[in-house]
Amino acid sequence: MRIGELARRSGVSERSLRYYEAQGLLRAERTPGGHREYDEWAVDRVVRIQTLYAAGLNSTKIALLLPCLRDADGAPSECATPQLLDELGRERDRIDRLIGDLLRSREVLEEVIDSATPSVSPAGGSIV
Repeated sequence: MRIGELARRSGVSERSLRYYEAQGLLRAERTPGGHREYDEWAVDRVVRIQTLYAAGLNSTKIALLLPCLRDADGAPSECATPQLLDELGRERDRIDRLIGDLLRSREVLEEVIDSATPSVSPAGGSIV
């Protein structure tokens, strides 16, 4: 498939796809005319890349991690080094801290909303 179709099917811009290729995260064959051609697996690959970026990983870590993910047959890879696993564990801990911070922020926001929302009396009028 061409880059436009991959962009459409993955929901990622063509510019991002070219960036992924430049970073070694994605590869394409070239037609005689120089156009990029991607295999079907590229859609899943791009979705995984997006998920890893959303988790806060940078392209260097993603490039290390991608070959370690399960292949299309579901077979686990053996390439994850102890150092990479330690780094990923630290990333997971960082994400857990962020989740905790967001939950606390939501609780504070709920308290503000509750305290700022006027109560409604049984007769339909507001109680201030």
